[in-house]
Amino acid sequence: MNLTIHSTFINHLDPEASLAFYKDKLGFEVRKDVAYGGLRWITVGPAGQPETSIVLAPPGVGPGVTDEERRVITEMMAKGTYGMLLLATKNLDEAFDRLQGRDVEIVQEPTMQPYGVRDFAVRDPAGNMVRIQQAA
Repeated sequence: MNLTIHSTFINHLDPEASLAFYKDKLGFEVRKDVAYGGLRWITVGPAGQPETSIVLAPPGVGPGVTDEERRVITEMMAKGTYGMLLLATKNLDEAFDRLQGRDVEIVQEPTMQPYGVRDFAVRDPAGNMVRIQQAA
């Protein structure tokens, strides 16, 4: 089997704030912006990589999700324990300096992790953890 990752979902609480983070701070391009039923799904992705997308979606949308489950999801997002995104760059220090200068919430400065990866962590406006690793 030859599989690739086409898209993944990260929840947002404020579509405009999430759009500003992923587009203006990370430099992703907007591929789709769909509104339905008062909610918004925004597809973004790295420029030059049209085969890889991230869908910024409202939390807990689905016929089987209860209000209580939605509340728990929102609380977990705020703590940074619900969604996580791992990105990679060839120049980790440059990426860190760029984001630090763009008023991004830094969770961890560039660090060599015990599992052999050098990375740093930030949070998006919804609280999701975004870790950026040094590409080999």
